[in-house]
Amino acid sequence: MAAAIETRIEPDLVDIDRHVQQTLAPGGLKYWLWVLFCAFWTAVGGAFWTNQIYNSFEPTGYGQPTMWAVYITDFVFWVGIAHSGTLISAVLFLFRVRWRTAIFRLAETMTVFAVATAGLFPLVHLGRVWFFYWLVPYPNERYLQPDFRSALDWDLFAISTYLTTSVMFLFVGLIPDIANAREKAVGFRRTLYSILSFGWRGSDRQWRNFSMVYLLLAGFATPLVLSVHSVVSWDFATTQLPGWHSTIFAPYFVAGAIFSGCALVLTLAIPMRRMLKMESLITIWHLDNLSKMVLLTSVVMTYSYATESFMVWYAQDPIELATFHERYFGPQAYLFWMMIFCNCVAPLPLFLPRVRTNTIWLFIISIFVNIGMWLERFVIFVGSLSTNADPSQWKFYTPHLVEVAMTIASFGWFLMNFSLFAKFLPIVSMTELKEGIGYLKQAVRGVYPYRKAA
Repeated sequence: MAAAIETRIEPDLVDIDRHVQQTLAPGGLKYWLWVLFCAFWTAVGGAFWTNQIYNSFEPTGYGQPTMWAVYITDFVFWVGIAHSGTLISAVLFLFRVRWRTAIFRLAETMTVFAVATAGLFPLVHLGRVWFFYWLVPYPNERYLQPDFRSALDWDLFAISTYLTTSVMFLFVGLIPDIANAREKAVGFRRTLYSILSFGWRGSDRQWRNFSMVYLLLAGFATPLVLSVHSVVSWDFATTQLPGWHSTIFAPYFVAGAIFSGCALVLTLAIPMRRMLKMESLITIWHLDNLSKMVLLTSVVMTYSYATESFMVWYAQDPIELATFHERYFGPQAYLFWMMIFCNCVAPLPLFLPRVRTNTIWLFIISIFVNIGMWLERFVIFVGSLSTNADPSQWKFYTPHLVEVAMTIASFGWFLMNFSLFAKFLPIVSMTELKEGIGYLKQAVRGVYPYRKAA
């Protein structure tokens, strides 16, 4: 019934502008209560971090042999979340995939704030965070240079490069839409949009330059989908630790990043289109195609799990076998099997078209995937450290309150920034929706335009 109601209104060019500009109206009480709720949890995380800085890592569960645990799990999780933005925006743009037009701005925004969230966790993991600038290869009179063999330096370059490119890519795409919103804005918003639009008037020369710059940025951002998370995976794969020393980690991590990122786009898009009344802009067609991406990457992840397990069995290394035996049947094996269910079994109903077009089922499945991908990182990192090459050091790790609070705070920080952005800047691209309005009209009518229109 919900789908039938959504197909009644067929938007035109004016409707697209009106719908998107309505999302920029000042927020009501419910909106600001939500922002304050997210800010509260962010402040709670800041308080716990302050206590950790004062008392070192004593309040956490860190200790030999598990010195990388929840914080690094959160870091890799948020870096992975960011990859869907680059995939949907850059890669699908280069292939001229039409269904990306309604959701790519949401994914780009998610990318920027996910990378900003991920960048906090290497700092949280530092014992003396006030010396974080030692990671940067800056000229100094003490001839101090970072150790470029350190994973922290790799992460510094990966995060900074990815964040810079993502911000540029997002902002360049926003310029025509900000100029459009400027024409109807008043007061502070008009001043803000006038500054951010950089004098955009929509001339032929501006459009030519815009198209060229956006294409170049898309071409530059595409390799980052592979390179950034490959670098993150090498933090682990270059060690000799059982369960980490594997050549499969780079493609394995990249596939998992796209999997979790696309799932979070669904998690955000489904309630957002309902609350902002954008069912005629973000249609079931868009969600259907995005859910197919989730299904595809779920199959790739299932294959990766099977390959990893097969290679351990085939090599018959006793330490690797012991590590994986503990992972499958040890005291914390329930986390592994929860991961398998969330990442491999829960997405299988997406093979059915009726599930892919049901927003409730899509939202539930996307939540399972997000949980499963966080558990995957936790199982890999903590499980391998707990059962390392020296059995005398085997010790199972349990998260403490400060680590749980910091994880919840990271979600609060991300959702707070995302919610503020969606209220002050266009979260859906008016420009690209207008370019593909023929496809959008077909999608609203329920005729899925899988093939290019004649």
